[in-house]
Amino acid sequence: MQSSTLPMGVGAEGFRAALAAFRAALGADGVLDGDEDRTAYLDPYAFGDGLDHESSAILAPAEVAEVQEVVRIANRFGIPLWPVSRGKNFGYGSAAPVRRGDVILDLSRMNRVLEVDAQQANCLIEPGVSFFDLFDHLWANNIPLWMSVPGNSWGSVLGNALDRGIGYTPLGDNCEALCGLEVVMPDGELVRTGMGAVGKGATWRNYKYGYGPGWDQMFAQSNFGIVTKAGLWLQPEPEMTASVEIAFPNFDDAGWAIDILADLRRREIIQHNVVFGSPVRAASTLTQRAEWYEGEGALPEEAERAIMEKYGLGWWNAKISFFGPAYQVEGNMRQMRELFEPKLGKELKFRTWHQGEPYENSARGVPSTLGLQSVNWYGGRGGHLSFAPVMPQDGARVLDYAKRVKRIYREIGQDYYSTFTIGRRHINNVSLILYDRDDPASTGRANDLFGRLVVEAAKDGYTEYRGHIDYMDTIAKTYDFNDHALNRLNNKVKAALDPNNIIAPGRNGIGGTK
Repeated sequence: MQSSTLPMGVGAEGFRAALAAFRAALGADGVLDGDEDRTAYLDPYAFGDGLDHESSAILAPAEVAEVQEVVRIANRFGIPLWPVSRGKNFGYGSAAPVRRGDVILDLSRMNRVLEVDAQQANCLIEPGVSFFDLFDHLWANNIPLWMSVPGNSWGSVLGNALDRGIGYTPLGDNCEALCGLEVVMPDGELVRTGMGAVGKGATWRNYKYGYGPGWDQMFAQSNFGIVTKAGLWLQPEPEMTASVEIAFPNFDDAGWAIDILADLRRREIIQHNVVFGSPVRAASTLTQRAEWYEGEGALPEEAERAIMEKYGLGWWNAKISFFGPAYQVEGNMRQMRELFEPKLGKELKFRTWHQGEPYENSARGVPSTLGLQSVNWYGGRGGHLSFAPVMPQDGARVLDYAKRVKRIYREIGQDYYSTFTIGRRHINNVSLILYDRDDPASTGRANDLFGRLVVEAAKDGYTEYRGHIDYMDTIAKTYDFNDHALNRLNNKVKAALDPNNIIAPGRNGIGGTK
């Protein structure tokens, strides 16, 4: 039995009664409230012990009807729920709730790939399906469909999409690949959106919008319901792929290079989100900081250059892939050579793959957790968070912003880790902040840096698109048009759908935590 933490506004006796009701609905194995259980769900990257976001219990339903019953019980007893798909949202709080004492609703037991339609290139999945799970299902069944894969693949395909995460292949805007949701509403009612709302659901995964308002986006980055199934579009296996890694030697190359890459992305010549990253991005997954520099302050330029020389990196580095018929891919390769080789003064070397060849040389997305190695950069028990404002695709403005942010990193004494991720019409500057979570000086720098970056971005009208549990209110407040009219709208919808504020209080600044 748990020792002390209780949900806000709920007494010990009332909580015991609620847990008994949850056990009756889920069975003994579906309710975890011991101290070791709750510790296992703390944020592994938290500053310090993470107890300020400790849960009071964890509920683990195995099917939709159990989720519905949990929500009804939660309303009856006033128990706030914090739904997670798998709880692997590392760098954003993982499974931990915004508010201490809220009960985690872990959907990871609901982990079935329900259907895959190879001809229509889509699937139907539950929230507990990880990127590894979906990849393994496609591979084991020899299904000629490829999937989008993010940097860390431990997480949920559906959870990542609902938090507007991204991958680096076509359909890599994972939220955009969703097509029809099944949702348990805050009163326990079950709703399907889009064409899923038709009884037979024959075109559930073919057309996003249905009839009337399209509600899928209402459940992305919100606390208006609990998604229990989703349609997802997949990529038909292409005839050919080609990939090239480009190293841009100088910091100022960001200006002209981003303009060219963004133009190719807008025209859909490049079909995927492009990562344009600094040297520490690569070094932090392969080495630790002490191998390059053990002094105080930010990594000196000599150490940055040493990293570049050892791994053949530039100041900025990008990997570009092409997918499609051979004639199209070969034409794209020619265009890239014409655009970049004269400026770089060297030949681009492509890795190519043709259908039927071993996949090792293909640009297929393969799940991996290698990116998590970056948290070991400073040693100790590492962690990371990021500030990733949305920016326009303008090389001059990007370069100016990068210079200012790099200067802030140096002033604070933090190593500059920056990635500009180029989407169809926007850029996200993922300023990753690495730290040793048990070193107060290190976590203090991380917190100070995050605050400085919020202010710096606001000078240009930029702000974050996604939020860590410690900073959700901070980010929500940056959406300040008409005295925060958007936040008022979100709260009106929340109050109408969830008057008891049962589902994820405070998620993305919605519903409040008082």
